[in-house]
Amino acid sequence: MASNRNLHSAKDKKKDEFYTQLPDIERELIHYKDHFKGKTVLCNCDDPYESNFFKYFALNFNYFGLKKLTATCYRGSPISYTELPLFPELEPQEKELRPPYKAVISDTSNFGNNGAFDLADIANLLKSDKNSCGLLQGDGDFRSEECVELLKESDIVVTNPPFSLFREFINLLVKYDKKFIIIGNKNAITYKEVFSLIKENKLWIGVTPMSKEVYFDVPQSYIDEAIENHKDRSVVRVDGKYVARSQSIWFTNLDNKKRHDELELFKTYNPEDYPKYDNYDAIEVSKATDVPVDYDGIMAVPVTFLDKYNPEQFEILGITQRSDDPFKTKYYTKDEYENANDLNARGVIMINGKPKSMYARILIKRRKM
Repeated sequence: MASNRNLHSAKDKKKDEFYTQLPDIERELIHYKDHFKGKTVLCNCDDPYESNFFKYFALNFNYFGLKKLTATCYRGSPISYTELPLFPELEPQEKELRPPYKAVISDTSNFGNNGAFDLADIANLLKSDKNSCGLLQGDGDFRSEECVELLKESDIVVTNPPFSLFREFINLLVKYDKKFIIIGNKNAITYKEVFSLIKENKLWIGVTPMSKEVYFDVPQSYIDEAIENHKDRSVVRVDGKYVARSQSIWFTNLDNKKRHDELELFKTYNPEDYPKYDNYDAIEVSKATDVPVDYDGIMAVPVTFLDKYNPEQFEILGITQRSDDPFKTKYYTKDEYENANDLNARGVIMINGKPKSMYARILIKRRKM
């Protein structure tokens, strides 16, 4: 069983207690309605009191035609059941000791559809004989044995997993062959575990544009620390309250219309606008919209290209942030350049006879139409 201590350590160090805002959830999930009908949804990093994922699915249970909604929280969840006595037999406890629990919803007939969602709504939901709320035996970690059993029983996982444990979360979903819509840091694209799934068309970017700024609700302690540390610009004031700004995007393996939109190509190739890489047999394309219509070789594009990626139009070959990249044609030595290690970890373009390492680039080719 995974240690909840490790989970909390990661949260403390990586600032993982970010809570997705309801408008961002609505903006993305509305595009997957047909996927949810008759399905069991699991929100396995979500205390119903603080999770907008739980609120969203409770509010839209009938709209999506869900079969069941399950949400679990970890031990020490900040507000858990202290505001509503779900378990009156338990004495009030310190945050770190509050037992984790699960809420299972199969019936929303007791739900007061007044456009709001508060403690009374949760209480009414749980009054139904078809719904339940109970303590977990372990620590509520998504990797724990009982939470994995809930994962096995689910059809679709929708949540905001701890960013520092994103690799482990993805690996677990893949292991049990689960459908999912999750939010994560944009840098996760370059993780070996994640990029291999992108390359194999087993995972892709959601409908929300990668350029869309995402704000998260965060604990007051996070806000206080950020305000005290004036150099920390991750916390900003939006609509009268402080929120955390993060470069986050949606990852999914559920099909959507955007994924099949063809990228319109209108530029033509010329060596001046598309310089050749020194250590790759590829040309540099600085923007997805600049992909030349008449070039059939390998092209290196920014990771934001995935926002426009249509697997019927393009093939993903690799990424330049790999030392063992089979598409790499040249390696540098310390005798040539002091920063050889950095150069070998990147794609390199020669500018005025000097090597310039580029940010991570995805290697693509146009498919024969």
